[in-house]
Amino acid sequence: MFDLDLWREIFQSINKNRTRSLLSGFTVAFAILLFAILFGISNGLQNYFTEAFGTDANNSIVIFPGMTTKAHKGLQAGRLIRFKNEDHDFIMDEFGDKVQYMTSKVNRNVTATFKGEKSNYQLRAVHPEYMFIENNVVSEGRYVNQNDLDRKTKVAVIGKVVNDELFAKENAIGKYVSLNGISFKVVGIFTDDEGDNEERVIYVPLTTAQFLYGNTDFIDFMHLTYNPEMNSDAALAFGTAITKKLKERFSVARSDQRAIRVHNMAQGTKQVDMMTFWLTVIIFIIGMGTLIAGVVGISNIMIFIVKERTKEIGIRKALGASPKSIVSMILLESILITTIAGYVGLLIGVGVLEWVGPSLEQYYIKDPYVSTRLVVGATITLIIAGAIAGYFPASRASKIKPIVALRND
Repeated sequence: MFDLDLWREIFQSINKNRTRSLLSGFTVAFAILLFAILFGISNGLQNYFTEAFGTDANNSIVIFPGMTTKAHKGLQAGRLIRFKNEDHDFIMDEFGDKVQYMTSKVNRNVTATFKGEKSNYQLRAVHPEYMFIENNVVSEGRYVNQNDLDRKTKVAVIGKVVNDELFAKENAIGKYVSLNGISFKVVGIFTDDEGDNEERVIYVPLTTAQFLYGNTDFIDFMHLTYNPEMNSDAALAFGTAITKKLKERFSVARSDQRAIRVHNMAQGTKQVDMMTFWLTVIIFIIGMGTLIAGVVGISNIMIFIVKERTKEIGIRKALGASPKSIVSMILLESILITTIAGYVGLLIGVGVLEWVGPSLEQYYIKDPYVSTRLVVGATITLIIAGAIAGYFPASRASKIKPIVALRND
């Protein structure tokens, strides 16, 4: 039941002992402030390295053909490795259960024209799965589909920049754009948050490009994503297995590093994960040290406060106050000061992160933030620590005889 008189006494005590109350509050607020800033910086660093990968799938493997540098099985060095559609099928047959999405790619530079507008863009001939690997977002129309591949249709999906430059005055969907003199029907427009370079791209079906630009089944390289449930070590082993199988298929020496090159994002992901893990550990240790310092500080202050109020406790006991009411008053005062100070520390910490956040990106810290739940937990820890630190001396003081308490120096 709410005791108005008890709370009135608590606020009167805080008002009469402003210096003591401010000292207690400052210790808590400063600890929470540092705690919030430290973990905010940690999160900002993680945000930066996460964004460094862009929105492209970070579980991807890109397989490039190259040129042999070593003789092997009677074959001379200097052989040019060329991938074909059948090599794409080979990968799927061998490792289909571990592949999430896969596409082959043919890249070309094309000149696109539409009603007097003309500019140069990159053309990427792909499978439909490439949409999920690149994480393109179709804003209008559709993407390349399997029917387009089967029928070798002349359709194109254009980036937002292409749309703005060529079709500024009308809707591009359904219109025909000339790519190096060949007309393609625009069926979709996509966006990519990696910026203008990725939106200056035109996607067409792989089989269409192969038929129109050389009538061959050659591909420039293959791009796949592995099962996202794989950990970094399993993903690296998977990339090694692909390399081994392709070297056997093309009769390439195992030690030849340039004939078939496999770029596995798992390597970078593992390094970033390792770095962010140790960074989090370091920040956690520092944050806990700050929190422990706050706990020690509030504990010492509570012990001092109880000692300072021994005479007051004696007077209260002489007037008939029960030990329980004395302990409750001291603890509630401590909890109130700690809660308010913790909230103030949180507000200042979040405010500092908001204020300096934009200028920290040059130091690889992007959008620093701190979880409210984490800081609230830290504040509760300080509250509990302060309550425990104050309870024992308050309990002892409440049990002494009034005459002894009044004689206390």
